[in-house]
Amino acid sequence: MKLQDILVVEDDPAIQTVAKMALELVGGFNVRVCSSGEEALEAARSGPQLILLDVMMPGMDGPTVLKRLRASPDTQHIPVVFMTAKVQSFEIEQLRGLGALDVIAKPFEAMTLSQTVSEIWERQRPA
Repeated sequence: MKLQDILVVEDDPAIQTVAKMALELVGGFNVRVCSSGEEALEAARSGPQLILLDVMMPGMDGPTVLKRLRASPDTQHIPVVFMTAKVQSFEIEQLRGLGALDVIAKPFEAMTLSQTVSEIWERQRPA
């Protein structure tokens, strides 16, 4: 199945804008953006194919959002990719251990974000 619908969860408005534009204009994806963990849980019910999830957000952080997504039958199947500035190898392994498909380092390169997301999507699909 071709990736089309992405939910971006990011509390920084500048990063929201760059990610949305990069994914829509370069990648041709349909992108929805939300600013908090609570919004993400609500928006995830509409069934995005993939969620790009910021790790550090006020209120509910990314790992907590992922746990809540996995606990709900409506959202437990949605693949999640974390976006974070914390990219030490042990931190990346920790985030993958929580059930994330992968981790994208911030700041990310806007022109290659769509390709990176597409490659992660292709790797997770059953052969």
